[in-house]
Amino acid sequence: MTCGRLKPLARHQHQNRQPYFPILHEAMTEQPFLYLAPLRGITDVLFRNVFVRHFGGFDMAVAPFINPQRSPSGKKKMLADLFPEENTALPVIPQLLDNRAEDFLHLAKRLEDLGYTSINWNLGCPAPMVANKGRGSGFLPFPDDIIRLLDTVIPQLSATLSIKMRLGFHDKGESIDLLPRFNDYPLDEIIIHPRIGKQMYKGTTDQDGFAACLDLTRHRVVYNGDIISRDVYNALALRFPSIKRWMIGRGVLADPFLAEELKGVLTTDQIERKARIRAFHDELLEAYRQRLSGPGHLLGKTKQLWLYLISSFPGKEKPFKKLKKAKTEEQLLTAVEQIFAE
Repeated sequence: MTCGRLKPLARHQHQNRQPYFPILHEAMTEQPFLYLAPLRGITDVLFRNVFVRHFGGFDMAVAPFINPQRSPSGKKKMLADLFPEENTALPVIPQLLDNRAEDFLHLAKRLEDLGYTSINWNLGCPAPMVANKGRGSGFLPFPDDIIRLLDTVIPQLSATLSIKMRLGFHDKGESIDLLPRFNDYPLDEIIIHPRIGKQMYKGTTDQDGFAACLDLTRHRVVYNGDIISRDVYNALALRFPSIKRWMIGRGVLADPFLAEELKGVLTTDQIERKARIRAFHDELLEAYRQRLSGPGHLLGKTKQLWLYLISSFPGKEKPFKKLKKAKTEEQLLTAVEQIFAE
């Protein structure tokens, strides 16, 4: 394999390639329902569409949150990731981050006008730039404000509402206080990441805290957090047999075959695995070239993906260091060639 510019798929190959729907193993009697998690800056519509053309397993995606924005000038661009004509490969649920009922309703009505019948509310994002503004997990310490927003919003929504949350921001007592109050509302489901916001993604998930949540809610619960292998999933499914829906994010970025494996599809041939990852990578890179403005954005997006994807290439630490230091597209592609090389 020579160094230099990767050969992208031809335009007609992009258009004709169909979503990857593998034949499931006959031994799998009960299939888990799998969500692709919202990872801001990564799992946008470009990624979602390309991913499902190469890998299977996911039933639905929750889109990265729409950043609250009151200026009308940016409304169309803000919703571009959710235009229905762009989201035909994988069903998607839009996600809102607002902590003000008026702003929440404004965006929710726009999404309903686009045809969406389900919306997710983000009460889980731990990023300081979000949480410090009282949004995401930073809103969890204010249960009365959360309830007031629900009281205002739900009667005016045509779409149904689900919530994605953490155990709390400061401590898990916040979810223990809040979850029983959610029982008064017709929520679709509650997606729980068993960490607190202050943890960010450090430390381990709190399985006991998640178990306590199950006893407090009448709603369907989705498990989200650190599902990085089939063994981890099997252990979680054994401990929480009532959970039938699971959300996977970073785990599938590191191992694109993970969702398939949880559905009983095993791809063990290493040559095939590498070839499928390469085809996915090249098509996504070409999609970035066509959509993004300037080489800086292309480098940034590709490097962000490789922070996870490198886990599928053990022993390739040296070219990965070159990739992270790349300042031009040519340098990046040379490093990519070295990672994929035998």
